[in-house]
Amino acid sequence: MVNNILHHGQSIRNHSLILNYKTMIKNFKWLLFASLAFVACDSEEEVTIDANSSDGKPLTSGTATVSKYVALGDSYAAGFSDNALFIAAQQGSYANIISQQFALTGGGEFKTPLMADNVGGLLLGGNVIQGVRLYFNGSAPVPVAGRPSTEVTTKLTGSFNNMGIPGAKSYHLVAPGYGNVAGVATGQANPYFVRFSSSASTTVLADAVVQDPTFFSLWIGGNDVLSYATSGGIGRNQTGNLNPATYGGNDITDPTVFASVYSNVVNAMTAKGAKGVVANLPYVTALPFFTTVPFNPLTAVVLGRGNVAVGTATIQGLNTQLYGPLKQALTAFGAGSRIELLSTTTANPLLIVDESLPNLSAQLTAAFTPTLGLQSATFYGQVFGQARQATREDLVVLTARAVIASAPTGVPAPLNVFGVTYPMQDLHVLTKAEVVEVKVATDAYNNTIKSIADAKGLAFVELKSVTDQLANGGIIYNNYRVTSAFVTGGMFSLDGVHPSPRGYAIIANLFTEAINVKFGANFKNKDVSLYRILYPASL
Repeated sequence: MVNNILHHGQSIRNHSLILNYKTMIKNFKWLLFASLAFVACDSEEEVTIDANSSDGKPLTSGTATVSKYVALGDSYAAGFSDNALFIAAQQGSYANIISQQFALTGGGEFKTPLMADNVGGLLLGGNVIQGVRLYFNGSAPVPVAGRPSTEVTTKLTGSFNNMGIPGAKSYHLVAPGYGNVAGVATGQANPYFVRFSSSASTTVLADAVVQDPTFFSLWIGGNDVLSYATSGGIGRNQTGNLNPATYGGNDITDPTVFASVYSNVVNAMTAKGAKGVVANLPYVTALPFFTTVPFNPLTAVVLGRGNVAVGTATIQGLNTQLYGPLKQALTAFGAGSRIELLSTTTANPLLIVDESLPNLSAQLTAAFTPTLGLQSATFYGQVFGQARQATREDLVVLTARAVIASAPTGVPAPLNVFGVTYPMQDLHVLTKAEVVEVKVATDAYNNTIKSIADAKGLAFVELKSVTDQLANGGIIYNNYRVTSAFVTGGMFSLDGVHPSPRGYAIIANLFTEAINVKFGANFKNKDVSLYRILYPASL
């Protein structure tokens, strides 16, 4: 039919052209039509199908100039995956995928400060300071074989378009000395930035601006709450890190500080007329790192190590010897809801510490002294003074899986079972109060990002809602359902925080879609089915 039309010059109206294009797309490979032109007799205007665009129309960057693209951000921009940074992951970062799209409309070289291998990890003076990447061995994530070969002190020369810095918080982008090797050991510098910073005193922002980008992407702020969350809500003061100049603190960044820094970064990047795209932040609590381990894993089967009868007997013993007496004592002090007796037929919650609770150590010590003696009662008071059972509003961190039912150091039997007779500690659980802190800060950051994006005329990527969908049934992409399920969901890597190869491709598509909308560009989405879900042991 196509050849007949071309041969006889049959008249085709514009709306018929569109229908014919759609039919041909479904029935023929794009390659056959990449060079074909159809002539509309009423306008004599030539229309060329471009397989690289979203709809077959000419590929264009619209009103954006993408000849010099610089990506600012954190580990997501860098391509961090499976708990490490390595060459293959860097090449699959969302920033690198976007640059490939830009290259089709005049985008220039996009240089990335590549690691030395696909093993991952870092050396500082020959000593390992960051471990190798993970792979799934069929049962669990485990480290790949090998040793890191990327030495932090081996300096890369030249400027780099990908300015994604793993671990960077918003204010790190404007922190002098963040690339000074002398500050790595004390936490005042970032080893990834040390490798390619232009000088020891420069800032990430300065090294980005000096390149005179015509277009930039900015996705920053996740780490401003993430380190607090992944540490179970242990902030700077609780870790003993009281120096406000130290960059490795776990506290949540003040939203006012974030707003000031973010505004300064965007102002600097747009000062010479560059256009750009920014993205808001998901609730980090929706990541697999916080949603994989259940709050209530204690069943008769688990407590009996597969033997229901043994587990039932264990539960009955715990109720008689520990949970019952604790419940009775706490009830007398008006806090009986902290502890409920364990069930032999349903899943039971973990025992956790909640530092937001009134400390009843002295009261419990007094209550147990007559039966246990002063020394044991004092220990009970210290252990259970702020203990309670977890609820579904508490988030057990992924790394706590190995801790549940293990023995705390220095704790005597029979209380030496984490989560059962001894509370999971602060670093193991993000309590419901701490979850609220994370969400309040994230909402404030997102308000800043959106208002500045609107004021500066930047493309805006709504990533928070996408992450929410991933955690609630998933999204359909290229006929694949992608969710936030750990290992099997397809979106996230084996560290439970960073994207998988397919996840990065989806993020890149979301960025280019926003660019298409804002600047009238016509970039085509990547087929995410072409990107693997997980990296294999060997690359």
